[in-house]
Amino acid sequence: MRPSFTLGIEEEYQTIDPGTRDLRSHIATEMLAQGKLRLEERVKAEMHQSVIEVGTRVCRNVEEAREDIYDLRRNMIRLAEENGLVLVAGATHPFADWRSQEIYPDPRYDKVVEDLQLVARSNLIFGLHVHVGIEDREAAIRIMNSLRYFLPHILALSTNSPFWLGMETGYKSYRAKVFENFPRTNLPDLFHSYAEFEAYVNLLIKTNSIDNAKKIWWDVRPHPFFNTVEVRVCDIPMRAEETVAIAALIQATAAKLWQLHERNIDFRQYSRALLMENKFRAVRYGLEGKLIDFGKEQEVPECELILEYLAFIDDVVEELESREAIEYVRTMLKQGSGADRQLKVWRETGSLMAVVDYMAAETKVGL
Repeated sequence: MRPSFTLGIEEEYQTIDPGTRDLRSHIATEMLAQGKLRLEERVKAEMHQSVIEVGTRVCRNVEEAREDIYDLRRNMIRLAEENGLVLVAGATHPFADWRSQEIYPDPRYDKVVEDLQLVARSNLIFGLHVHVGIEDREAAIRIMNSLRYFLPHILALSTNSPFWLGMETGYKSYRAKVFENFPRTNLPDLFHSYAEFEAYVNLLIKTNSIDNAKKIWWDVRPHPFFNTVEVRVCDIPMRAEETVAIAALIQATAAKLWQLHERNIDFRQYSRALLMENKFRAVRYGLEGKLIDFGKEQEVPECELILEYLAFIDDVVEELESREAIEYVRTMLKQGSGADRQLKVWRETGSLMAVVDYMAAETKVGL
């Protein structure tokens, strides 16, 4: 049976003090309560109080997802302003110090901090998660296996975290480097069946490694409670339009891979060790780097590979009605990722406060 390919998008935002441009957490808990009154379950707390997470409803197509994520951003920007704060979409804050940030009071987060200690406390990062509805669990595992190949390309497009603790890191996605300190992160291994995945989860639960499969934080995973494949590799982009384009790209990739499987054609599987080489390149260089084309066994500029990628998925885009959203990927290649644009402002001004102001302005673009 053909999957629904529904979409769900989660974004994590920074709450910023307009004077200092630093992260501010003590008001964010009140803001969260107000957000829940207006937007119900579409607003959630995250581990650090200066992080606000929103999630769309289950959307039938990209246009529904666009309307929902734009509405959520508009509402959260308004809510932040009412509370004397500024909302920013960036995957790390340019100069905030995690040591001064408060943890949200919740038994779930208390447990994570107890288990992971300093690694949990320092995890002051902001991501984008995209769920694609794939109801058949075996199909979900097959699609997850093949999706792994494309995750470095998708990450490169989303890179938006070049700074950490007031320093230029040399990475386009420093968020990815911070997060990989957690266990059970990065690209997953290949699984031959859903039963094999379940056996892995059950063993971890049995041995008190985790209490449920949500503690598996891979870059892509079959969601433990929803019938979705969840892609978690991305930095949160600055512009809502970028988020929509990336979500559309992920949805189209899942649809294309399902189409191939239905025709008994499998996408070639490469080892995790090789795929991690490409992930490192995406994290380090973003759109300005080269990734390895493993078939040709040579380096190719990332922007060229993404154009090939767009051609690969092109025949499913019409049916998904996502042409306009996917076309914006070409604009992203021209204007550079969020990390490229942040660095440009930094080079022009020498001011990280100016970078925060730029990020705040970009967060509102197109809304």
